Amino acid sequence: MNKKPYRPGPKRPSNATRPKGRNRQMGGKKEDTNLINDEIRCSEVRLVGDNVEQGIYPIDKALKIAEEQELDLILIAPQAEPPVCRVMDYQKFKFQQRKHAKEQKAKSTKLVVKEIRFGPQTDEHDYNFKLKHAIGFLKEGAKVKSYVFFKGRSILFKEQGEVLLLRFANDLEEYGKLDQMPVLEGKRMTIMLSPKKPGSKKKEAKDATAPEAPAQQADDNTPVEE
Repeated sequence: MNKKPYRPGPKRPSNATRPKGRNRQMGGKKEDTNLINDEIRCSEVRLVGDNVEQGIYPIDKALKIAEEQELDLILIAPQAEPPVCRVMDYQKFKFQQRKHAKEQKAKSTKLVVKEIRFGPQTDEHDYNFKLKHAIGFLKEGAKVKSYVFFKGRSILFKEQGEVLLLRFANDLEEYGKLDQMPVLEGKRMTIMLSPKKPGSKKKEAKDATAPEAPAQQADDNTPVEE
C-alpha cells in the first residue's frame, strides 16, 4: 500500500496571541479560579479590602476604586448576593491562597501507625530487635501500636503479656509517650505510643535539673514541741 506524502499545514504566526480569559483550561487544569477586573460581569458588587470603605458599589465605581489604588478588583465570592470583591494586588492574593492551601495540606497529613507484634513468651533477642524498630518509627514521627497475640491456651499467660508491654513502653519512654495502658481485646492485648515532640526531651531534662526551692529556715523564736 502506497503511503500518502506528508504535507505540513500552515504554520501559526509567531505574533499570534492566545485566547483571552483566565479560566481557560490547559491540560485539564485551570490556570486561575478567580475573575479579576474587566472579567467580572455583574452590575454591582460588595466591596471589601484593607484601604476601602466597605459597602455595595456599582461595578464601574468598584473598578475605579481599585484602579486609583493601582490594585486589582478580585471576585472572591461569586455566589453571594451581591457578589463579593476584594481590592488588593492579584499576585499577593494568589500567594496567600497557595500558602493557605499548603498549611491545610500539612494539617491534613495522614497519621502513620506502625504495628509491632509480640508473643507472650518473646525471647530477649526478638524483643531487642523489635525495640530497635519501634525507636526508629517514633523518631520518624509515626505512632507505634504494639500488641501481644495470645494463640490457643497462651491466653493463660495474659499477665505475662501485660508485663512485656509495660516493659516495652518503659524502654521507649525517651522517644514516645504511652497513650493507653494495656487493653485486652479478644486475643490481643494492645498499647499505643505517640512520638514525643523534639523539644519535649529538653524540657524534661530542664525540669529534672531545676534546683529545688530552698527550705524555709525555722525562726530561732519558733517554739519546739517536746
